[in-house]
Amino acid sequence: SQAGGEPTGAESQRALLAAGRQPITLEAHQALDVLLTQSGSAAGISVLAPDGAVGVIRAGSVVLATGGSGQIFAASTNPDIATADGLAMALRAGAVAADLEFIQFHPTALFDPNARTGRRPLVTEAVRGAGARLLDGAGAAVMTGVHPLGDLAPRDVVSLAISRRLRENPGGIGDHVFLDARGIGEFDRRFPTVTASCREVGVNPAVDLIPVSPAAHYHCGGVLTDIDGRTTVPGLFAIGEVARTGLHGANRLASNSLLEGLVMGERVARVLRAQPALIGRAPNTAWLRPGRTPLQGIMSRHAGIGREAAGLAAILSLAAQTPSAPGLQLSRDAAETSNLALVSQAIAAAAAYRTESRGCHVRTDHPRIDVRWGRSSFLQWQDGSARVWLPAPVTRLAQVAV
Repeated sequence: SQAGGEPTGAESQRALLAAGRQPITLEAHQALDVLLTQSGSAAGISVLAPDGAVGVIRAGSVVLATGGSGQIFAASTNPDIATADGLAMALRAGAVAADLEFIQFHPTALFDPNARTGRRPLVTEAVRGAGARLLDGAGAAVMTGVHPLGDLAPRDVVSLAISRRLRENPGGIGDHVFLDARGIGEFDRRFPTVTASCREVGVNPAVDLIPVSPAAHYHCGGVLTDIDGRTTVPGLFAIGEVARTGLHGANRLASNSLLEGLVMGERVARVLRAQPALIGRAPNTAWLRPGRTPLQGIMSRHAGIGREAAGLAAILSLAAQTPSAPGLQLSRDAAETSNLALVSQAIAAAAAYRTESRGCHVRTDHPRIDVRWGRSSFLQWQDGSARVWLPAPVTRLAQVAV
């Protein structure tokens, strides 16, 4: 209630910071890998310091709370640091991931013609809830005849409808549509965050149409955990968007991620116990540097809102041809790009494996839901490639446990 219905994430963060008892933070350090004991248990992490030195932090348990993978795509609502680091660390450590193919695209990210790639501000769907409508470049309503709920249809439906309309290039505009919010009274008071973002790109929502387009928003899949955040690697836990607890299924409902993060954070804290420091070894890591921009481009084209077999195969082929560079001097950019490349390959493998359309996973060559795929896919990184499988059906109660 304190957030006033808009910046709920910021309010949650403010409340946690105000509670005190904050952990020690290493500023400007990059986590590299989970350290493992000879028996395969997590024993700490390796980190890259600002001066380029690699250090080791030993611990009885490791908790990944690293956020999402939005920077895999050319346009995302995620911050610049959402480079799939925690997911890549978990995969290299041998952890099982689940549902990696399910990536939610928010239909209304603010479009700036002067910044076509990178992070985009979010135009909350509460604006459509207040009466705003989506129009294409020719002024026609985008959602007419698409879904009974019209502009308030689920995110995946709206994102797909916008993408299809953009391919038609209505009015000679093929990179964004418009949100008409001019009929909403006191817009700046009701939506101050959206108003501020719009003004930064020269748009006044009271009199102008708001340019918007879909952007990568939330990774529903992630590192497989049980209801206490345990992964399949002993001593390794995961919380938040990096984790796959099963809460979101094939498509996330708005703000459920906030609740999940708060609940799972409390549950993990409850089960963690002090353990003796263990001597760890780092997994063998071949750091790659394929170039982030080409990677984001091919992922946006072939692993975005609509996918098909040939495009996914192209992603996997590019990843397989990417040369390793073990002698390269390690940097934060190289580490992040390596993580993006690894997770991109894993996402493409999972998306190629699921030959149906479900939730926010849309296969244009398999456009229907197939009841045989009505359960999660699992993925594990082994010997430089992804092994994907569909586990045998289990009871709903047992699905939450590893």
